[in-house]
Amino acid sequence: MTFELEPLVFEPLLKQRAWGGDRLRRLGKRVPAGVRIGESWELADLPLGVTDGRSHIACGPWSGKSLREVLNTQADAIMGLASLSDDGGFPLLVKYLDANEHLSIQVHPDAAFAAATPGASLKSEAWIVLDAAPGAIVYRGVKLDVDRERFFSDLQDPKGPGIVPHLNAVSVERGDCIYLPSGICHALGAGLLVAEVQTPSDTTFRVFDWGRHDPARPLHLEQARRCMRFGTAQEDRYPGIVRRKDLQPFQTAGFQTRSLCRTPFFEVEWIDVSPNATLPVVTNDVPVVWSVLEGSAELAGPNGRALRIRHGDTVLMPARLQRWSARFPEPAAVLRSTLPSPTDRILA
Repeated sequence: MTFELEPLVFEPLLKQRAWGGDRLRRLGKRVPAGVRIGESWELADLPLGVTDGRSHIACGPWSGKSLREVLNTQADAIMGLASLSDDGGFPLLVKYLDANEHLSIQVHPDAAFAAATPGASLKSEAWIVLDAAPGAIVYRGVKLDVDRERFFSDLQDPKGPGIVPHLNAVSVERGDCIYLPSGICHALGAGLLVAEVQTPSDTTFRVFDWGRHDPARPLHLEQARRCMRFGTAQEDRYPGIVRRKDLQPFQTAGFQTRSLCRTPFFEVEWIDVSPNATLPVVTNDVPVVWSVLEGSAELAGPNGRALRIRHGDTVLMPARLQRWSARFPEPAAVLRSTLPSPTDRILA
């Protein structure tokens, strides 16, 4: 089959979680009645050892194929100047999360732990808040006056206050972006619906699970002790909390764009769209991921090719995609996630 380069739309991979709910229906996901769905993996290309960890294309000439199958033959067209992950896959994992209850307090491997531990992968991520119940919070990082020994001692003291008082609790609202570099302790609080953009890893070490005592959800204290960061080492040089409402947008005809997060692994922008606006699909020779948060769009390409995308859809724009544009018939909001390019250093 001749590969016809066009935007790629994916089938979501729904994940049942103890803390999940049913609010992913708001994004068009088919959540079964009475089933706690906590995650919708929108674009995933993880190693084969991860159960149900690879996205399949929903429509078009490659309908039914996994993203990895397409990358195996069309890596240059999809990736352009960007690099594949270490195992030859797509270097981003994009999700939606519905936290009906608190997620576990957890930590992800940093680069040093991943390099020394077979099967572990670095995991840095960003949460973008789409909906927040009144008073909703996230836990991000350990307070600066708490060191490793005190943290793990209090964690295992049944008569002590526990570790929750040692964590930074941050109130959040729609549009806030929380960046979580690898090695920082964190948890998503109850009442939050978020988009998540992360490096392609499913390695998580639970530190505390709010008394669930579920054998299917073990704790990983030894691993967490080895990779968790404390004090000023928790942060890198990128902002941890960015409030969309505080950002001055870049405005063009019909669009307002705000940069929420820029890291060595990805950049995420929030684009608000006016009705009947048309946006050219620009990739700058790296793949671009659109997450349609509100509204819909009609994508049009050369030779009369067309594709309609709706709220909740996730679309991968291949790096070599040319002469495509999107018309938005109604007000819309889109997250635009991009990969780093070698040209970024030149532009900087």
